[in-house]
Amino acid sequence: MGSSSDRGLIKIRKDMMKLRPSPTFLPLILPLLFACSGRMDREDLVALMDQYLEALAAHDPSAVPLADDVKLVENTEVTAIGKGLWETATGGPAAFRIDVADPAAGQVGFMGVIEENRNPTIAAVRLKVKGGRIAEIDHLVVHSDGRPLHPNMSEARPAFLEPVAPSEHVPREKMLEIANLYYEAIVQDNGRVAPFADECQRRENGGITANDQTQTPEEAAKDDFSVFRKMTCSDQLSTGVMSYITDINRRRLLAVDEKKGLVFAFSMFVHDGEPKVMKITGVPGITERPNNWGPFDLPAAHVFKIKSGKIYEIEAIGYIARHGIQNGWE
Repeated sequence: MGSSSDRGLIKIRKDMMKLRPSPTFLPLILPLLFACSGRMDREDLVALMDQYLEALAAHDPSAVPLADDVKLVENTEVTAIGKGLWETATGGPAAFRIDVADPAAGQVGFMGVIEENRNPTIAAVRLKVKGGRIAEIDHLVVHSDGRPLHPNMSEARPAFLEPVAPSEHVPREKMLEIANLYYEAIVQDNGRVAPFADECQRRENGGITANDQTQTPEEAAKDDFSVFRKMTCSDQLSTGVMSYITDINRRRLLAVDEKKGLVFAFSMFVHDGEPKVMKITGVPGITERPNNWGPFDLPAAHVFKIKSGKIYEIEAIGYIARHGIQNGWE
């Protein structure tokens, strides 16, 4: 249970965070809160992400407690504090928001919609906290440049916001293992490698790319991926339709939110342009599919909903980049 003094410090910390301190004092308060308890809890980390996103939109790095040697990587490029999204963010977050807070690792991830140059834009942000100060920052931004977002980006799926029941809880190390098996299932073209729930649905930049039961016949007729899009996450990967993905490396499974059953990760999807023709199995009437994309890489962020030992939801964002790029953390 802890001593009465420990419980008193924790209560003081929570009461202070509920006051929503002004950005002017936040860089002073958070290190003090950390010193009171030794680490920030889930509510503290989410509050820090709130303040960080507000500081971005205000173009004010002084509004958050940054370590002297803080490192920021934005879209695979090491970026100076005050540059990049610090210059272009103009608001947010919007209604679509997923937070993944991991007190044990001192990390918090955000995936959602912000505003960039007055336009809704998809982004993933990751903060690592050491000694009450932000030591590492990731920005992955899918620049919209004024193009409308997919309608599914208007609101996060309820499963990502709800806590898991005690009977569905999975230990953090097992959650990390399961999330990594998702990448392995893709690379091995074998959906049975990862423990997918039958109802698992994958979305990428808002579009449903696995277990999509929403397409109308007219939409399906115009979509050459429709038959694969309707499949379960497991069955789809076993067809070989993802065999154009050469590798998924630089996997960084960074935050585990045991309360919500979430894992937050960054990775690099590598495509070398081979094979030119993908062999398809298990799909009536389809035995091959051309690979017309050529070489490219795709920096990606994923959030996995895991409960009862299975993956139930996958939310992914990413953008096409040149083949062979580094990720900024090598």
